[in-house]
Amino acid sequence: MNLQRFLLLACALCCLVMSQASKTFAADKPNFVLIFIDDMGYGDIGPFGSKVNRTSNLDRMADEGMKLTSFYAAPVCSASRAQLLTGSYSPRVSVPGVFFPKGSRGLNPKEHTVADYLRESGYATMCVGKWHLGDQREFLPTNNGFDGYFGIPYSNDMARPSLDGKAVHPLMRDTEVAELLENEGQRRITRQYTEEGIRFIKKNKDKPFFLYLPHTAMHVPLYPHKDFAGKSKNGKYGDWVAEVDWSVGQILGALKDLKLEENTLVIFTSDNGPWASKGKDGGVSGPLRGAKGCTLEGGVREPTIVRWPGKVKAGSSNDSIAGTTDILPTFVSLAGGKLKKEIKIDGVDISPVLLGKAEKSTREAWYYYKGTQLKAVRSGPWKLALGPQTLGMGIRQHDHDLQEKGVRLYNLDKEIGEVTNVADGNPDVVARLRKLADKMIADIGSGKAGPGVRPAGVVQNPVMLYPTKPLAPRKPRKKPAGSKKTGAATINKPIDWAKVSAGQSYDPGAAPMIAGKPFEIKCTVTPLASKPMMGVIVAHGGSAVGYSLYVAKGQLVFAVRHSTADIKRINVKLPAVAGSVVASLDKEGVIGLQVNGGKWVAAKSGGMLDRQPAESFSIGHDDANPVDTDAPGGRFVGAIANVKVTVAGK
Repeated sequence: MNLQRFLLLACALCCLVMSQASKTFAADKPNFVLIFIDDMGYGDIGPFGSKVNRTSNLDRMADEGMKLTSFYAAPVCSASRAQLLTGSYSPRVSVPGVFFPKGSRGLNPKEHTVADYLRESGYATMCVGKWHLGDQREFLPTNNGFDGYFGIPYSNDMARPSLDGKAVHPLMRDTEVAELLENEGQRRITRQYTEEGIRFIKKNKDKPFFLYLPHTAMHVPLYPHKDFAGKSKNGKYGDWVAEVDWSVGQILGALKDLKLEENTLVIFTSDNGPWASKGKDGGVSGPLRGAKGCTLEGGVREPTIVRWPGKVKAGSSNDSIAGTTDILPTFVSLAGGKLKKEIKIDGVDISPVLLGKAEKSTREAWYYYKGTQLKAVRSGPWKLALGPQTLGMGIRQHDHDLQEKGVRLYNLDKEIGEVTNVADGNPDVVARLRKLADKMIADIGSGKAGPGVRPAGVVQNPVMLYPTKPLAPRKPRKKPAGSKKTGAATINKPIDWAKVSAGQSYDPGAAPMIAGKPFEIKCTVTPLASKPMMGVIVAHGGSAVGYSLYVAKGQLVFAVRHSTADIKRINVKLPAVAGSVVASLDKEGVIGLQVNGGKWVAAKSGGMLDRQPAESFSIGHDDANPVDTDAPGGRFVGAIANVKVTVAGK
């Protein structure tokens, strides 16, 4: 044998050995596919009781795997995604709410995500879909452990006008904009996500991989593909559920075709409860009470299915308490990795439960955070609500039992709908859960950050991902035929303060231009006969930036929000007959409050607002994402008059 032939043979043998070693390495480490749906309710798929949505692939997935019936997320989008990727409750990593386009904050790239851990263990990692943890390039998936990214970086209702005036969303490829999608372009997004995910699986079939597939569906506005539009028995919502189910079938089919089923753990779940206030465009919570945006079970308990043929028992179900925080430690454990001891997380490894080696997880309790406030804690079947709760985002109904002061205790094993308060009959349980809550508050806080909180990522000069033009005022909303006049108005020109009244809402383009400027609010409020005043007097903005003036529990409160994680409140006791109210934010960043010309109460805040709120200015209510989740929802109980907001220089 001559030298050339010997070298060629040696090279071929070497390649064969390396190929076999690669396949052995891949077989030793399971693949992970995590399908994360947006705004899907507990009762929206067949395995969890839906009779109106067609989900044959999810039905099969449940038949071949395990249902997790007590799997929890956070009440809203960004918070839930932060929990999933970091293994920590969202306030711990300073992502308590929702991020918006061109925001200065995002998930801190210094956090060690599940993708970071898996990539260090030799995994290929890919994020396909809705990111929503900051749209600045510093915060995108490729700076948080993912080899690649393809998707819309935030919610599909956050379009901004491009230079030609068309409202668009950026479809990203890694850190660059691949395409600007108008609304109708969203009809192909579920299909594109699915195809991109399958390409990634095929490309990495011979080595371990992690595919994170956070769908844009089921967030409003709803845009099912034309192949599914009008085909279901449940309107547009049912159409898009059917397409999501199709997508799951495509992913499972690809794994089968590539002979990867027995080495791939697939999890299907949702980021929060259904946006029920959207009516037919929102989902349902099934037997649970509440919806998206609240800490009742319907807001955070998610329809979850786990499939791993030969490892996860087919047709099984488990009610052990688990949640999005548990994804990181579970995946790291199954991949043979080790958690970093210096990074405190809140998740636990639930792989023994999934593999049938344990009936219950080692989790002591689940903590229900809404924003930065701890609202409830669950241990075993017992759930202790620590104070008032709402029914969900945009729901104006306020049930009396949820507004009562004091704690409420529910036995979820006996009553999953959490209606009957059994606190009086179980003082020992109340005391035990209070102690758990106090321990968590001492760590990451409630309303005020605790010592265990880590900072969010911050950029000093945020930019849009694509060239835009200023947001134009929207046209007045059309009232449905035959509807009663409510006083609501959407106005194209600056507010005429002489004509405003309770119940009106003004689009961002008409609202006072307060970015970087001091401003003052004046109004008169008086009670109605035999009813104490309660509710929002004025609100401008939402969960990213803005202010709210409201009455709660006999206190007049002025809240100024500088970011999702930074809100400052001051309050004064409200006299029985209130009268004149003045609230202000001055050029030094001091917020002030005065009632009936009395003592001026003031406190330092984070400065003036660094950007214009992107949500409405409302009188007598807060009509979208609330500026302050502590504020009562619904219409203001009382009379409001003489409202005026004065901006410096106006």
